[in-house]
Amino acid sequence: MAKDVTVPEPTVVLDLMEAFRRSKVMFAAVKLGVFDALQSGAKSSAALAAELNLNVDAIQRLLGACVSLNLLSQHGERFENTTTAATYLTRSSPRRLTGYINFSNEFAWKMWGNLEDAIREGTNRWQQTFGWEGGIFSHLFCNENAKREFLMGMHGFGMINSPLVVGAFDLSRFQTFCDLGGATGHMAIAACERYPNLQAIVFDLPEALPLANEIVGASSVADRIRLMGGDFFTDALPACDLIGLGRILHDWPEEKINRLLHSVHDRLPSGGGLLVAEKLLREDKSGPRWAQMQNLNMLACAEGKERTLGEYEKLLCHAGFSDVIGCRLPVPGDVILAIKP
Repeated sequence: MAKDVTVPEPTVVLDLMEAFRRSKVMFAAVKLGVFDALQSGAKSSAALAAELNLNVDAIQRLLGACVSLNLLSQHGERFENTTTAATYLTRSSPRRLTGYINFSNEFAWKMWGNLEDAIREGTNRWQQTFGWEGGIFSHLFCNENAKREFLMGMHGFGMINSPLVVGAFDLSRFQTFCDLGGATGHMAIAACERYPNLQAIVFDLPEALPLANEIVGASSVADRIRLMGGDFFTDALPACDLIGLGRILHDWPEEKINRLLHSVHDRLPSGGGLLVAEKLLREDKSGPRWAQMQNLNMLACAEGKERTLGEYEKLLCHAGFSDVIGCRLPVPGDVILAIKP
């Protein structure tokens, strides 16, 4: 008699076979300007095809896919943005993620296509994919529009993460917060909004400061935030008693991380704090999925990786910090607080 063999459901495999298609639907709709065109109101596929110079049948297929992904709603022959799409997928929204989505579409997508070679060799795919020499950021910032959109994409992430990051621990004892590589100033703004007596500094490369000045200047705490240009690897760091590193450490190899952490430790006074915002892997590296996917993204696209709290604690203690505590957050970033004895 034949043995009864239970065949597992193929759902997870089938879902993953289709997953890249769903991502590309969103990427393509953003790149083609679909969501921007619908910000003025609902339109038919024929009207969008004429406005965006697209094939009528093809845009109808793309719009239908966006409806199935809850990015658009359909009313008869007309389509309109959902509130999610209007908030995160249009260039007019202050919370937009379009810059990071376009980076994912034009750069990361292509480097992930060579992931097998990244895993074989343990190195990023800049040279293989684009023929690049040098760091990725010099290529991302090749013109003002590209730089602005990438920074605004990171700003969109920051508006999701930063209010929870600065609220994870009681930081009210600190007087001056310096966010290194602070980009648009989203973490400094969130910190000053939460702590009325806090002064803040956004420290970043000079070419990032015009947009930071624009965003900080429009905030309710602009009078408590100043901007300072510099390279945190080579220049003297500002005087402060709390330093932030948001989505910075995961970009770099350990030699650069150690150098930066020692500089931060030397600059802080006794009792000063370091706030590190990164997504933490579990100690056995079994998850969470966002951190695991970002870990592979760092392999394919950058020079660094994601780490566990224990791995960050080892790096921080080596630089002279103590009292290292971590907090997991329900957003694409967690937070660590370390104190200089």
